[in-house]
Parts: sequence; structure tokens; C-alpha cells
Amino acid sequence: MRIPDLNKQNRDFANGGGVSANNREHGFIPAFKEANTERVELSRFRDGRRAPIHTLEGLPEEWVVERGANGEIVRILDSVIAGFVRDDVFFTREQAAQKVAA
Repeated sequence: MRIPDLNKQNRDFANGGGVSANNREHGFIPAFKEANTERVELSRFRDGRRAPIHTLEGLPEEWVVERGANGEIVRILDSVIAGFVRDDVFFTREQAAQKVAA
């Protein structure tokens, strides 16, 4: 996944529960899931603090495919999915949007 893809997802879900600003009050926490291993990681800043939005900075190094000249992550494994965790369950953006709409 490239950064522009993450930004596009944010635009695509901007008016519903598939973005943090619209689902936070429903208990959703931004997270990522690596589909091959089912490993889920909460979105974190580089220093380990939990991030209130999806950010690639704190992802496991083994998920990073490419870094830019300044060391910023510009691409992660294609198998990594942006979504949310609520009550220890991972939800895709679509699933979170459906829950919020219900």
C-alpha cells in the first residue's frame, strides 16, 4: 500500500464511519491488519504513542517495503489493510462504516 492509497481511502470514507473522526465516539481505534498472518497493530506514532488517525510511522519494520530519502515510509506490504479495532476485534473501513450507520 502506498501513502496515496491511504489518503484516497480517507477521502472515499470521509462522510461515514470509515474514518477516525466519524467513528471514534463509537469506540473504534485506528489499526492495521496484515492479511497473511492476521497480525493486527494499532496505529502508532514513531515514538510508540497511539495515534488518533491512521499513520504508517509506527508499523512493524517487516511491513515496510520502501522508505523515502528522509526515512519516511512511502510503501508498505500490499497485504496490510487499514481498519479499526473495537472490543479487540478488527474491522475493515467498510465494516466500521456499516456499524456506525446501523
